[in-house]
Amino acid sequence: MTRDEARSKIIFALDVHGFSEVEQWADLLAPHVGMFKVGKQLFTSCGPAAVRMIQKCGGEVFLDLKYHDIPNTVAMASLEAARMGVKLFNLHALGGYEMMAKTVETLDKEFKGGERGKVLAVTILTSSNEETLRDVGINIPVPEMVVKLALLAKKAGIDGVVASPQEVPLIREACGKDFLIVTPGVRPAFASTDDQKRIMTPAEAVRTGSDYLVVGRPIAAAPKPVEAAEAIIEEIMAVEA
Repeated sequence: MTRDEARSKIIFALDVHGFSEVEQWADLLAPHVGMFKVGKQLFTSCGPAAVRMIQKCGGEVFLDLKYHDIPNTVAMASLEAARMGVKLFNLHALGGYEMMAKTVETLDKEFKGGERGKVLAVTILTSSNEETLRDVGINIPVPEMVVKLALLAKKAGIDGVVASPQEVPLIREACGKDFLIVTPGVRPAFASTDDQKRIMTPAEAVRTGSDYLVVGRPIAAAPKPVEAAEAIIEEIMAVEA
């Protein structure tokens, strides 16, 4: 695996709230990561301007807003995300088949088969475990529920899923090699686990078949963030060595 291939797999979680921080991180890390994840906190604070700033600095964007609403509302929100030129954006698979299918139909109608951002379905959050699911009335084991949601997303025409690296082999078997898998809960050996419960190292995640790895605090909290990002790139490159 080349350095550029390894770098392209890293999505830096830009969990900040100020516009000046967006510019600082985008300028610093654009040559060292594949994408920047813009989540709810940052987008609520800065809006589309944050996306444009990252793009201005040469970075790609994963818009992580996890849409979950009635089908038309999610479809229209997804259309605006795609029009911004983001590379990835997502919705919740728990929103159901109709919501996901309506989104894909709306995107296909707008872009007519042309290049557009890929839409992902969130399966089960990596902060969740069996007890979390039981508390909301879901009595299916996490791996089984993840595969069930992934298959529903694929049936609806969604491009891929966001899922724990621990479920990647099951998703690959069920959904095939061309189905995108983005994995949060990735922690290199030098970092703490924080609040993630279903985690894996970058090398392990890539080895299992993850396409993209979301990494935040291990880079952001490092004394030298660029060196931390480069260390992760080296770890990914070593997978096939």
